[in-house]
Amino acid sequence: MSALASTALSVLDLAPIRQGGSAAETFQDSVSLAQRTEQLGYQRYWLAEHHNIDGIASAATAVLIGHIAGQTSRIRVGSGGIMLPNHPPLVVAEQFGTLETLYPGRIDLGLGRAPGSDGATMQAMRRHPHAGVDDFPAQLNELRGYLGDPAPHQRVKAVPGQGTHVPIWLLGSSGFSAQLAAKLGLPFAFAAQFAPGYLFEALRLYRENFQPSEHLDAPYATVGLPVIAAESDAMAEYLATTAQQKFLNLIRGKPTVSLPPVEQLDWSPMERAQVEQFLGAAIIGGPDTVKNQLADFQERTGANELMINSDLYDHQDRLRSYQIVAEAAQ
Repeated sequence: MSALASTALSVLDLAPIRQGGSAAETFQDSVSLAQRTEQLGYQRYWLAEHHNIDGIASAATAVLIGHIAGQTSRIRVGSGGIMLPNHPPLVVAEQFGTLETLYPGRIDLGLGRAPGSDGATMQAMRRHPHAGVDDFPAQLNELRGYLGDPAPHQRVKAVPGQGTHVPIWLLGSSGFSAQLAAKLGLPFAFAAQFAPGYLFEALRLYRENFQPSEHLDAPYATVGLPVIAAESDAMAEYLATTAQQKFLNLIRGKPTVSLPPVEQLDWSPMERAQVEQFLGAAIIGGPDTVKNQLADFQERTGANELMINSDLYDHQDRLRSYQIVAEAAQ
């Protein structure tokens, strides 16, 4: 068996809103994608917390996780991630304790430190400007206390939540979360779907500093990866312009709704370089190209799991991309 064939595949759904579409349509597409990837053998399906971004519909992340879990039967559903400094740890514990109680053994809690928003939105959320800088380990410890077995004389309990032991993952695009995950013996997920620059250093820090725990005997690393798979290399390159336009508009400060693919992009050399930096880990191509590049990426990273983000405009193209990836891994 090849290394790729023994590597778990999972889904990162950024709940994209199409130009002229609606959040309701996005949620329908997410259910459809979750059901199809469950059939294809994907291991988990994660949704991410973002706020005040007109192209992403997963702001109420825990609510959407429950919706997806309720319309699937096997695939694990979770957050990639919840931005812990945006919330009181008790509230996160209650939300995910509720989800774990409703869907036992199927819920993941991936945690990040970033705001998932801009400064004005942070203020609207009552998030302190320096939240997550120095206090993240303490917040994490408090949250773990609410999900673990109650301590003697513990006055505040998460109900539900206490004793559910929802699996916690640390997410990041730098060395901070990698080293904290290693110290605590937790699984680590690196966000190469938009920030691949620090990938190999973060994986090195995680593996070299890993301390076994009650959760893991050995390091377990997941890597988020953009993949645009289609019937041919040329078609995949064309479809990839949807993701490229999204990052281009992000750079320009324009709306980031999902746009139809185009034959040619109007961008400056600097803008192109910036977009290519965001998508530096992207795999774009037909079935053979995807199979070869996935195997190469897995070999170079040694990832235990690849979390695929296929950002395409048309839902059927998106479903097909995940099917091609699943077939390539077999």
